[in-house]
Amino acid sequence: MIALVDYGAGNLWSIRNAFKRVGAGVELAVTPRELRDADAIVLPGVGNFGDAMSGIGKFKEMIVEKTSSGTPFIGLCLGIQVLMESSEESPESKGLGLFKGTCKKFPSEKQKVPHMGWNTVKIVKGTPLLDGVEDNSYFYFVHSYYVAPKDRSIAAGETDYCVKFPAVISQKNIHATQFHPEKSSDAGLRIIENFVKMARR
Repeated sequence: MIALVDYGAGNLWSIRNAFKRVGAGVELAVTPRELRDADAIVLPGVGNFGDAMSGIGKFKEMIVEKTSSGTPFIGLCLGIQVLMESSEESPESKGLGLFKGTCKKFPSEKQKVPHMGWNTVKIVKGTPLLDGVEDNSYFYFVHSYYVAPKDRSIAAGETDYCVKFPAVISQKNIHATQFHPEKSSDAGLRIIENFVKMARR
């Protein structure tokens, strides 16, 4: 069972439809208990870091427990940012802290912020999440903040916009994308399909 965390924010229906297109179903998890038996976890995200963490907070303990035990996990869009310890967007809010680091705002004097639209991702590290995805494929982004992990080796894909930033994170069973794979045509669906394969192993 693939659990899609429903904490009151996130484009749940388009994500469910994307998983359906690759032949997989997802179950909405409204309470932490519903994550306990999940074979894999999907954490969506749109909007403000602090607001998201207000909803995600009740799931934190279970997410940490499941990821620590090896359960495949993927965060999408804002779902990559909440994996960090903090964000400049909401300094008073603590992230999940699965990785050390923070989220920084793009320097608006360089290019228009938010970063919105199609951009390429350069693959910098091999990961099953990106199997079959061509280097410099285009994906759809919408964000004003980017992740700045202390350990840059967790980045599997990078994008250049104002600064070079991790667009894909992959370490062991924990994965995340800053872009919206569910809105990124065939390349995005390939990433979702790859994650489904991890869940079924």
